[in-house]
Amino acid sequence: MCKPITIGALVSGGGTNLQAIMDACRRREINARMAFVGSDNPHAAALDRARDNGLPTFIVDYAAIIRRYREDPSAFQCPQPRKIVDTVLQRCREAGLVPCDGGKPYVHTRLAAETRLLSEMAPYAVDLLVLAGFMRTLSPFFIDAVNAASTDPRIMNIHPALLPAFPGMDGYGDTFRYGCKVGGCTVHFVDYGEDTGPIIDQRAFSIADNDTLDDVRRKGLALEWELYPECIQRFAQNRLKVEKRTWQTRPGHSVSRLVVVERIQAPEPLNP
Repeated sequence: MCKPITIGALVSGGGTNLQAIMDACRRREINARMAFVGSDNPHAAALDRARDNGLPTFIVDYAAIIRRYREDPSAFQCPQPRKIVDTVLQRCREAGLVPCDGGKPYVHTRLAAETRLLSEMAPYAVDLLVLAGFMRTLSPFFIDAVNAASTDPRIMNIHPALLPAFPGMDGYGDTFRYGCKVGGCTVHFVDYGEDTGPIIDQRAFSIADNDTLDDVRRKGLALEWELYPECIQRFAQNRLKVEKRTWQTRPGHSVSRLVVVERIQAPEPLNP
């Protein structure tokens, strides 16, 4: 068997997906070792779950950083040089994370928070960072610092909808309110956009006419707790490959995307 990979996790809330991942590691269903759990929320119940499992935790309080900026923007010290600020701002605009004529408050506060995140993560040298209910978008600055390359992503997320439908904060709610007959969840790698990264796998469930929003969420979470550990294990086995594919949509026009394909036979381990 390959050497276990090292995983870090970022959380914001209750941590049920984190629990599913920790349980799968303990049962050796994932060939991995959990190294840390970080949060933007000092009151996240997921931190208690991590501590109960003997994992180191840390907090980077995004809300406090944003409050400090709003109180006096002129006194706010961004920890990164102007060249990096301008580059990240442009990439955030291109990804649609901020308006094309704005976004400086977002970028300044994100860079402050993410510089601290990276500092907290640095001692652990993780192979994979999983977002387990982390409710903050990540800037290109952070993503580029963690990823080995665009075709070698190292940040994984689970989303409560069948992407590309219903990105954003409330996937199950959006699915339910749209009257969909099928809902689901998606595990994907993280790129610069909001829930736009290459899809690793998806699970679907039927929605009955008399289902409530609570029913939809209950069905979805049950699938999340199965799917997320399975996808992490495929990563640990080095079975996931990201490649660029291009399709001609009509004469003279084409579209390109990064997609995840699964290797039939795994190559050498990530960390032999």
